[in-house]
Amino acid sequence: MTTTLAGGRAARRQTMRRIRPRRSPAVPLLLAVGAGAVAVLWLWWNSTPSIADTTGRIVAAGRITGLLAGYLMALVVLQMARVPALERRVGSDRVARWHATSGRYTVCLVVAHVFLIMWGYALQAGKGLGDVVQQTITSIDTLPDMGKAALGTGLLFVIALLSVGGIRRRLPYDGWYHVHLLTYAAVYLTFWHQITTGNEFAVEPSAKTFWYGLYGTVTALVLWYRVVTPIRLNLRHRMRVEAVVEETPGIVSVLIGGRRLHRMGAEAGQFFRWRFLAPGMRFSSHPYSLSAAPRPDMLRITVKAIGDHSSRLRELEPGTRVWAEGPYGALTAQRRSRGKVLLVAGGVGITPMRALFETLPGASGDITLLYRANSTQDLALWGELARIADERGARLMYAVNSPDGERPDISADSLRRKIPDVDRHDVFLCGPPGFAQSVYEALRGAGVPARRIHHESFEM
Repeated sequence: MTTTLAGGRAARRQTMRRIRPRRSPAVPLLLAVGAGAVAVLWLWWNSTPSIADTTGRIVAAGRITGLLAGYLMALVVLQMARVPALERRVGSDRVARWHATSGRYTVCLVVAHVFLIMWGYALQAGKGLGDVVQQTITSIDTLPDMGKAALGTGLLFVIALLSVGGIRRRLPYDGWYHVHLLTYAAVYLTFWHQITTGNEFAVEPSAKTFWYGLYGTVTALVLWYRVVTPIRLNLRHRMRVEAVVEETPGIVSVLIGGRRLHRMGAEAGQFFRWRFLAPGMRFSSHPYSLSAAPRPDMLRITVKAIGDHSSRLRELEPGTRVWAEGPYGALTAQRRSRGKVLLVAGGVGITPMRALFETLPGASGDITLLYRANSTQDLALWGELARIADERGARLMYAVNSPDGERPDISADSLRRKIPDVDRHDVFLCGPPGFAQSVYEALRGAGVPARRIHHESFEM
């Protein structure tokens, strides 16, 4: 059984809009982050006296690594705040990569800070490198807020360990997600010793004001976008499950009704983080893309059963309350810069591509969708895609394994044969990481500039 959910008049109007590409603010944001790091370095330089000996240099190195670690901690939390300018303009997957990279640098700086500062303190006390552990214990016992800092540092190390690729892949998504939230506690615990023991904040009172402002702003953003905004959204729209429909074996669509859903600001290609208030699912929040253009009274997600949470969606009963956060994601029509567009979907990556296939602005012949699946039976939503292609004059292609299991050829040469002017297309790409990487390389080999290949990965 399949279900068809058309976007209605709003979706049809979307297809007639002019192409007005919106640039990602990633580069200006990275420049701003760099400027902030320079300001931190200036703060250290301005408050550091002349360094005449080895001990002074070691202590100074410990202080600068500590300041940079504190600055990066604020950015790590900011990247978890789900600020719309980041989530919808830069892209959730890109922000997640920034968060992971910032986290790794932060942990490295924290390790360097603890080692260098304790080594320096040991030298100041007439001890040596071998006394660093004892000096650390002494500092925790005697210096203000160092006990809390030690607990926070321990939490950071636990989170970093569980985020290592091999360990992370073995953890259930929900377990990793909830452990990751301990980052807030770790940052809170380590913040106070920065103010009470930091030489820079004692020498320069305005620096303390700046530091409070930085952390206060980040805290306000977290509370607003991760607490207040979701509460307002769900109280306003009161979403519930309307129906669950099996599209193909192992893939179901969940139809979600609510009030004035068109005012949520969702666009085709975006996703929400969904929490279904059913027994055994209340504490699980997972990202799923919209698989149809949003309607005033209905949203739809289409999900493949690949884990405990996704497998249980088929058991949802009509009337089940739904808690959602979003919309997120930058894989929208706003990224488009050319008249012609190629959509490439792998497996369940068809969900945002199906919504874009229906709504992307374009005349007859402008839009092409290439759908990769293991077999024709796995081509979820194929009937809807065929109908949309007929109505819009769009091109619909599929690539499935041969009867003997041989994979189809999706290479630069095959793309040029099928789509001779592929290098003059914008490309939207969604699918498993390995598939997305291979298609990306094929597109680059076919002459498509990197700036016109738009993709998001939801493996977070």
